[in-house]
This record gives sequence, C-alpha cells and structure tokens, in this order.
Amino acid sequence: MSLSYRWVIVAAGAVMTCVALGAMFSLAIFLEPMALDTDWSRAGISSAMTLNFLVMGLGGFAWGAIYDRYGARIVVMTGALLLGLALVLASRTGSLLAFQITYGVLVGLAASAFFAPMIALTAAWFDTNRSLAVSLVSAGMGVAPMTISPFAQWLITAYDWRTAMFVIGVAAWALLVPAALLVRQPPKPAAEDAAADIAANDTGMSVPQALRSPQFIVLALTFFACCAAHSGPIFHMVSYAMLCGIAPMAAVSIYSIEGLAGLGGRLLYGVLADRLGVKPVLITGLAIQSVVIAAYLAVSELGQFYTLAVIFGATYGGVMPLYAVLAREYFGQRILGTVFGAVTMLSSIGMAFGPLAGGMVLDAYASYSWLFIGSALVGLGAVAVAIAFPRLPRRELQPA
Repeated sequence: MSLSYRWVIVAAGAVMTCVALGAMFSLAIFLEPMALDTDWSRAGISSAMTLNFLVMGLGGFAWGAIYDRYGARIVVMTGALLLGLALVLASRTGSLLAFQITYGVLVGLAASAFFAPMIALTAAWFDTNRSLAVSLVSAGMGVAPMTISPFAQWLITAYDWRTAMFVIGVAAWALLVPAALLVRQPPKPAAEDAAADIAANDTGMSVPQALRSPQFIVLALTFFACCAAHSGPIFHMVSYAMLCGIAPMAAVSIYSIEGLAGLGGRLLYGVLADRLGVKPVLITGLAIQSVVIAAYLAVSELGQFYTLAVIFGATYGGVMPLYAVLAREYFGQRILGTVFGAVTMLSSIGMAFGPLAGGMVLDAYASYSWLFIGSALVGLGAVAVAIAFPRLPRRELQPA
C-alpha cells in the first residue's frame, strides 16, 4: 500500500463518524414526535441520550484497548453491525424502558467503536499534518447534522418516527460495513518509522502510569467540562428554537448550520493547531464557546439563531479533535488507543449531563434559560482547567 492510502483512511473515518454520531444525535429530532406519539416524558426520552454517552464512554475505553491489541478493522466492523441492529430494535420498542436500553445502551456501545479507534489509526498513518487529518476524520460529526438529521426529519414528516428510525438503522448497515472493509493498519515502513519515533520520544509510561499522570488528569478534566458545557445546548437546540416560535424544519436547519460550521471549524482549528500549537488554539476556542452559549439567552429570531449557530458550531467542532492531538503528543502512539479511549470515556460522562439536564429544566420551568446559564459557567470552568495544561514534550515544537 502506498502512503496515499492514508487519505482513504481519513475518508472512511469521516463516513463512520458521520453515520454513527449522526444516528445517535438524531434523537434530538425524534424527541418531540416521540413524546407526542407515546406520552413518554421528554426527560425520559432525553435520558436515552444520557445513557448513550455513559455507555459510549465505557465502550470507548474498551474499544481503544482492543484497538491497541488487535487493530481497527475488527472494532469498527463490530460497531457497524451493532449500530444498525440497535436502531432497528429501538424503532420497534413499546415501552420507555425498552427504548432506553436499546437506544441508550446499544447505540452508545456501537457509536463508541468508531471515534477513538479511527482517531488513533489516523494519527498512526500521518507524520505530517496530523492535526488536520484528525480534524478531517472528526469532521464527519460536523457533516452529520446536515445529512442524518434532515433525513430523519423528512422521514418523520413523510411516515412516522418508528419508520424513520428503522430506515436509518438499515442505512447504517449499508454505509458502515463497506467503510469498515476499507480500514487498514499503516504499511510496514510507516509502522517502523512510528516505532522509531516512539523509541526516540515516548515517555515510556505504562497505561496505569499514564492514567495517573498530571497531563492525563488535566486533559480529561478539560475534555469533560468542555463536553458538559456544549452537550445540552446542542441536543436541545431544535426544541429551544421551536419554543422560541421557530418552525420545525427551520429549527432543524439551525442544527444543520451548526454542523456545517463545525466542518469549517475543524478545518480551521486543525490548520491553526498545526501552525500555532494545540494548547493556545484550544484555550481560545473554549473561551469563545462559553461566550456563545451565554449569548443564546438573548436570541429569539431565526437570523439570530443562524448567526450564533455558525460561531457555536465552528467552535465546539473545532476544539473536539484537538484533544486527540494533545493525547498523541503527551503519550505517543503506543498506548494512544487506550489513553484516548479513557479520555473519551470521561468526556462522554460530561456529554451525558446536558441532555438529561435540559429535559429536566424544560419539564420543570418550561424554559431553557437555566440550561444555558449553567452550560456557560461550566464552559468557563473548562477554560480555567485548560490553562493548567502541563508543557508539551519538545517534539511538538518540531516538524511532525
């Protein structure tokens, strides 16, 4: 295989993150129709997303460890088969508990099989432009709101939520299984170069040592607070816009604008991180994220939602891939799957708070104000923790 194949890896990773994370986050589109059709509470439906993130966190750690030992293909193929099955089963459930188990547990476990392993694999393939490549893989998450979410809304409008979820499950099989077959480990020369790089630059830490290190603690806490800050506003944005009087399809378009902006933000932040360094770009992005979340308290018109969606989407989309780059720089490639899986686990716990908190706030106050206030404050906490990042190894200052 030529090293040019690494761009196939990037493309396959982008498709996987788009479909897997897009299918999971599409629950935001299903929230209102499901609540009206089933009389299940919004908090109860939203708790499936909370379970998604909790299980996704545990699964990310486990899948990362499996990746380090067996490679990426077996992990992503298993995730592809499981995701389609989970969505098909969830579409047939007759009780809230059954839905929470199938969608909350199985979809979360399946979705976690893609992000950490494909990010780690991409980092192994690239010696130059690593931040950009990792950002492109995670860009699938940004494309998802422009593809999966409008598709889900169209299916719900044309049929019903059960048919829509069933079709998305079948589509997940059709797209993810072929993409998984394209996944390859780096060719032998690249693997040897990576081994030489590790021998020269790796700290030599074991996984237990890495998980107890100051750099891991700061990295994990920052990722946790960052995700806790933006998960609620992301998940409840469609519902919030509709509460402000925006029509349903227009509200979904806000979600799509965020995704489009997130794609651009990933490219922008990835290039800036390669040129200016990861830490300053990350801290700046976290600060912007907090300000924008608070600004949502002052909007009520579609144009205002679009403006903030561009900034918000670009910011949270841009900072997310940078954690993987920092993990690679701190701990090297040898244990990256396990370490980044552990970081992802804690970030997923942070993501779990937002959907449930938003649903509880809306059920209690018929308003999302406290959700945005709390999220902005948590975002400022992420900035404070990120400032405490330990100095990166000297190799980040050298050409990758």
